[in-house]
Amino acid sequence: MKLQGKAAIITGSTSGIGLGIARSLAKEGASIMLNGLGDSGEIKSLQKSLALEFGVPVHFHLANMAKTAEISEMVRDTVEAFGKIDILVNNAGIQFVAPLEEFPPEKWDDILSINLSSSFHCIRNALPLMKAQNWGRIINVASVHGLVASPGKAAYVAAKHGLVGLTKVVALETASSGITCNAICPGWVLTPLVQRQIDELARNENLSEAEARERLLQEKQPSKEFVTTEQIGETAAFLCSPAAAQIRGALINLDGGWLAQ
Repeated sequence: MKLQGKAAIITGSTSGIGLGIARSLAKEGASIMLNGLGDSGEIKSLQKSLALEFGVPVHFHLANMAKTAEISEMVRDTVEAFGKIDILVNNAGIQFVAPLEEFPPEKWDDILSINLSSSFHCIRNALPLMKAQNWGRIINVASVHGLVASPGKAAYVAAKHGLVGLTKVVALETASSGITCNAICPGWVLTPLVQRQIDELARNENLSEAEARERLLQEKQPSKEFVTTEQIGETAAFLCSPAAAQIRGALINLDGGWLAQ
């Protein structure tokens, strides 16, 4: 229980990577503020099941990550619920794929807002609280696409590259404190976001779902295996541990060998 007594916000944590991180932090004893989309009844059930399984307080905030005022409210409500904020995980993200000249401007704006600007606003609100206690862990869930590009993903790649840059700036600005900031850069993870890309590939290429999954992995990820949300969650938990106190501004790619090529 290395994180017992710590309080964490994880954005976009009602499913996928964010939920995997929430589970790993809760397992280590952290109180959890969930955030994300989903059916209200299912989210309440998720809160109860996490609290029961790990024996920690679990709250939920419906803040829209495109709304600056709602982000500020989420931070205030977290302090009200737990008395502090020790860990901030910026994970919320959306995706849209199209050639640049066909890319809808409103989709560009949405992706930059959710995938990049929301992290800035979350950090800006949480950082003074972390500085006051001289301890904090900021983890930005970027992507291998924060380090390399792929066609059709102009907004996503731009946002994730920006998030990598933001990570480095925050790491430098907090380097002489007890606060660290790092980025996790996953390759293909079988989340609902990636499942939609698999479904689209299957439709467009007249493939079975299994064939579409294999095609997706073969193209980029030499291990030919998806990264799991559990692996990402355990990496996040490690970054919150005392052993990671001097890991600052790091870009940790969990990508099955993608960047080694």
